[in-house]
Amino acid sequence: MVNNNSGHSALVKIQLLIAGGCSSIPVAQLGPDFLLLDHPFDHPPGNGLLVLQVDQNKRQWNVELPSGICASSARVPIKAQR
Repeated sequence: MVNNNSGHSALVKIQLLIAGGCSSIPVAQLGPDFLLLDHPFDHPPGNGLLVLQVDQNKRQWNVELPSGICASSARVPIKAQR
């Protein structure tokens, strides 16, 4: 029996850039209307830029943080800006 498993494990990196503030913030998980942070902190509502990189392909889009970021919750609601 020959195993032709030529699997590929993609390198995935997600960053949140907050307008006028911090440098890049690593994102642990991204959903359709939320993101999860490994190390949440307090930050007021505002805008940001999400950067998703899968291997060499990069995509970015503007998001709104309608509730801001709360240090006591890893879950951050987001809304895509159009």
